[in-house]
Amino acid sequence: MTLRGKIIKGIGGFYYVHTGEGDFECRAKGIFRNRREKPLVGDEVELSPVQNSERERSGNLIRILRRKNQLLRPEVSNVDQAVVLFSLRDPSPSLPLLDRFLIHMEMQEIPVRILFNKADLLVTEEERERALELQRIYEGASYSVRLLSVRRADCREELLSLFRKKSSVLSGPSGVGKSSLINLIHPEARMETGELSRKIRRGKNTTRHTEFFYLDEESYVMDTPGFSSLYVSGIEAERLRYFYPEFEKFRGECRYKSCVHIGEPLRDCRVKRALSEGEIPRERYESYRQLYWELRDQEERHG
Repeated sequence: MTLRGKIIKGIGGFYYVHTGEGDFECRAKGIFRNRREKPLVGDEVELSPVQNSERERSGNLIRILRRKNQLLRPEVSNVDQAVVLFSLRDPSPSLPLLDRFLIHMEMQEIPVRILFNKADLLVTEEERERALELQRIYEGASYSVRLLSVRRADCREELLSLFRKKSSVLSGPSGVGKSSLINLIHPEARMETGELSRKIRRGKNTTRHTEFFYLDEESYVMDTPGFSSLYVSGIEAERLRYFYPEFEKFRGECRYKSCVHIGEPLRDCRVKRALSEGEIPRERYESYRQLYWELRDQEERHG
């Protein structure tokens, strides 16, 4: 008898597979080593249950089904969407860091949803207006954006609807509430939540291994270690412009097809004119310009 399931966790050579018959603790057969094939969390697999085992449910992995995608950090496969969580306060959002994450996912053709947490901490009208401006900026770049507070239990159903029928990777900086979000939508996880450092207003990293949590039928979510920086590689500076969707409707009106919207005169660059007229958010353009020069510097240093 064989069963089909999804690897939800891998620790110490054991792979934990969620199936319609329950969760199985499995070993990978030697055939995978011979093929130099490594099972990953997220893999759809076939397993053979082990009869009369000392463990209640155990088995051997016998086949890894074809992967539709694979991330390297974290090492996981078959991701339907990335949900990136930033906080509106404590710590304040770093838009250049968010933009790097969006590009990182775009390069791997993984759709992204953006969540801004801690809306309950906004006390002034200026803070609330800035939060709405952030929502407008990224919705204008074709992303789905929500402002919320995971401290409020009444947002649980809204969150569950975002994860339904998908295998999702939850990412974001430390201290923004990722573990609190997981605990809200999946209380059995009981993930440790870290206190913010008083000195640097960053959170402690409380995620220690790669694991998908099962929410309901065909719905899984993985918390990932928090990050404070992201290194973008594997993309040429000249192609970076294609990763900013709000540039698209203007690029065709630039005088030159090779226009990168940096050093060209204003009269020749429709994107820069759109920026000057307020049609493109300055925050996004400055993020683009900074990353463009970083990529150019990388190219010059590596020949």
